[in-house]
Amino acid sequence: MDPDEPPGDPLMPPAAGRGDARPSNARPSNARPPDARPSGGRPSAEGAFGERPNPGAAAAGPEDGTGGSGAPAGRWARLAGGLRLAAGLLSVWPAGAPHADRATAGRAMLLAPLVGLLLGGAAAAVQFAAGLLLSPPLAAALAIGSLALLTRALHLDGLADLADGLGSGRPAAGALEIMKRSDIGPFGVVTLVFTLLIQVAAAAEAGPPALVAACVTGRLAVTWACTPGVPAARPGGLGALVTGTVRPGAAGVATASALAGAVLLGLAAGGPLRFPLAVAGGLAAAWALRGHAVRRLGGVTGDVLGALVEAATAAALLVCAA
Repeated sequence: MDPDEPPGDPLMPPAAGRGDARPSNARPSNARPPDARPSGGRPSAEGAFGERPNPGAAAAGPEDGTGGSGAPAGRWARLAGGLRLAAGLLSVWPAGAPHADRATAGRAMLLAPLVGLLLGGAAAAVQFAAGLLLSPPLAAALAIGSLALLTRALHLDGLADLADGLGSGRPAAGALEIMKRSDIGPFGVVTLVFTLLIQVAAAAEAGPPALVAACVTGRLAVTWACTPGVPAARPGGLGALVTGTVRPGAAGVATASALAGAVLLGLAAGGPLRFPLAVAGGLAAAWALRGHAVRRLGGVTGDVLGALVEAATAAALLVCAA
């Protein structure tokens, strides 16, 4: 946690100690992060989706808006920084270059469902507009495709990498090494095809509102993956940056807000329980996948977080279509 964060910040767990001093063996600013992929390879959920190359982020202080006084203006500035980082990590929307320290990363992960709400709204609009001219399956395919475009397909990339790593049957170190490669193996291809088919078929059956609930659920799964008790699989990268940065109580508030919104969405669509059940089903699927990944890999990475997004989204759409 950022040492300059006020101890009473409701979004972050208590600080374990001061960490603003850079260790003597720190990497030079022009060095490649330890889990970065070779240049020219496939985009990585652990890289572009995950930690941004910002060598000075770890030493961010009160000047960057992440610490200092607890005045309302300061709180709003810190929340705005977290939302900018969430938008930059989880979507193609330009968000500037906020400092990616642990305090800001924690707020970003807590606010991730808001980004999911915007992405789901955009995909739902695509499905509704396309449905005026095309069949439901084609409209749903365009909507799911727009989600891949709006997220740079980085969550799908993480899903494929996790499938290859887990499918290899190797110990944690070997599986993590496979996940860092720039190619997609057979497990990744099959998992991608299967997941996308489920998402398209379920979205076609459930209709545009289901995409809103599913996209929020996918990002809410990331929020819960950043609560204490979920370790990072590597000492660097996105997993190390965000693990343990969101208090369970704050994640619970985010979940309650998502469920309340799902009830309202269901009332507008004529089924008040369908979308809350979809949120619960999506989170349950993500919890199961996260537990398996932690047992096999020793923790989470950016690829695991991307896979959680896609798995929770697919499960929520399935519940909506049931």
